[in-house]
Amino acid sequence: MTDATAPAAPDSPPRSPRVSARLDENDLPWPLRPWIMAAICALAGLGFYLLIDHHYDDALSHWRSALATGVAVAAVAFVLGVELRRWHWALGFALGWGVILGLIAWQTAAYNIQGNPVEWPFWSGILAVLVATPLFQTRRDVAPDWRFWKLWAMPYERLHSHAWTDAVIGAASLAFVGITFLLTVLIGQMFKLIGINLIFDLLNDEWFGWMLAGAAFGGAVGLLRERDKLVSTLQRLVMMVLAVLAPVLAVELVLFLLSLVGTGLQKLWDSGFSTAAVMMAVAAFAVLLANAVIGNGSDDRTTSPALRWAAPALVIAVLPLAGIAFYSMHLRVIQYGWTPERIWGVIAAMIALAYGIAGVWAVVKGRRDFDDWLRPQQQKLAIGLALLALFLALPILDFGAISTRDQVARLKSGETPVEKFDWAAMAFDFGPSGRTALAGLAKSPDQARVRLAKWALEAKNRWDLNVGGASPDAAALNFAAKPIEEKVRVLPAGATLSAEAYAALDAPGQCRAERCLAYRLGDTRIVSVGAGGLVVVFVRDSKTGKWEQDYRAFGHDGTDGRLTADELERGTVELRTVARQQLFVNGKPVGADFE
Repeated sequence: MTDATAPAAPDSPPRSPRVSARLDENDLPWPLRPWIMAAICALAGLGFYLLIDHHYDDALSHWRSALATGVAVAAVAFVLGVELRRWHWALGFALGWGVILGLIAWQTAAYNIQGNPVEWPFWSGILAVLVATPLFQTRRDVAPDWRFWKLWAMPYERLHSHAWTDAVIGAASLAFVGITFLLTVLIGQMFKLIGINLIFDLLNDEWFGWMLAGAAFGGAVGLLRERDKLVSTLQRLVMMVLAVLAPVLAVELVLFLLSLVGTGLQKLWDSGFSTAAVMMAVAAFAVLLANAVIGNGSDDRTTSPALRWAAPALVIAVLPLAGIAFYSMHLRVIQYGWTPERIWGVIAAMIALAYGIAGVWAVVKGRRDFDDWLRPQQQKLAIGLALLALFLALPILDFGAISTRDQVARLKSGETPVEKFDWAAMAFDFGPSGRTALAGLAKSPDQARVRLAKWALEAKNRWDLNVGGASPDAAALNFAAKPIEEKVRVLPAGATLSAEAYAALDAPGQCRAERCLAYRLGDTRIVSVGAGGLVVVFVRDSKTGKWEQDYRAFGHDGTDGRLTADELERGTVELRTVARQQLFVNGKPVGADFE
């Protein structure tokens, strides 16, 4: 049922007489690979920097986010998957995924008003690339032609080996990037000691950092690919180390699941942690360790009794762990409704359930030789996961629209009180549907909803909607929704503030959910204090006229205590000149004042 290993492709170069360090004899030595890969990734790093370089006060253009993502993904996919043999296949694979991820980043950046492309669909696309890469490498090695619709008919041993090798090479290359930066910093400091600042100055330039990171990563990947016999040894060492942990986790999981029979699931919900996230993380580790034990094929099957029994135990444990995660997500949805995060969580739990069912079926059919039944199932699951991840990353299903309909229905039915409604998520997480729903709520006959909906629509970022505390009451929300002018007490009596000054006061957030006061000192300085007692000084720029925080002059009140709303609203406020004692040496102050 598997394709026979293909002969050397017609476009392969003539076989070299020198001894190859490659695992596959069809992959000839390529001495220039590290330099070529380093150059490609260095140019990709420079291009990435040029595309993302912008003033941080302004949002990055959507097309620049998309192009930067495409460049990065295409470069990494190409250097990880290319061989001299059928190199144009790798180029097409990399460019195709670069275009797909670039379009996904464009769509994601345009979805919410923050313009951030790194959202759930983006990570789903990255997962699709990671899973698709070893599938492509295996098909490239064994396929007689370019027909890719027989992905399920590939030798599992080669597919499994590619997956582990890619992970080891990727991790080692990232570690090499860190070592490269450390070495460059040391060299720069060494030359700086003798007055040569060139390297040190280059490290302070972002473009150089991105090029250095790209060159280090590409060079490391190229070097390791040319020594994949050594990488294979390292891979087996990693699998051996992980396999030793398999009995430990297997015993712990058996004891944990048996304990749940007596304690029930309620303690999981009362723990304060995300039960679904913990269960799925443990299930993922169980799958990883089980695969480390069963290896690439039957020849890798361990003879250790402890490991032979640990692997099926881990595989079987995935199903109850996934079931608990799915049930936990089910309860969260019943209690609080749908959100995009919960939809993604349910999908992840269903994927874990599918693997758990496949694992239990393999153990039942094969018993101690369950791995012979599990491997083809894992291959099909990997193909299905790549396709599902790509489908979910594309703008076909709008999770924000689904969540919006559910959350608004819960609000209107009274199931979700107005003070518990997630206004920030509606404005910034649910996409166009969420903001459209807020516009509709702003026209509601319920004045509380109107005020809060307008507040959410006018916010520039989700932090402007943070009222403090995990469960703010209706009064706190209503106060937070008021204009900043109604939340600030201006002193001395008769003083007024401009709209620019109010905007500056609103920026730190201390006036967001609680009353604060502002004392104007002439035309160029304002001193502000909030309920927490933090004093913030604002200075007016004489050239631009803008009010900005003076970070050299702020601090907590002397009593280290909170100020009540009554004190801020009606308390006596005085501006006093206070004498301090401090040491001076040659006319220069030394240390802080001490009296």
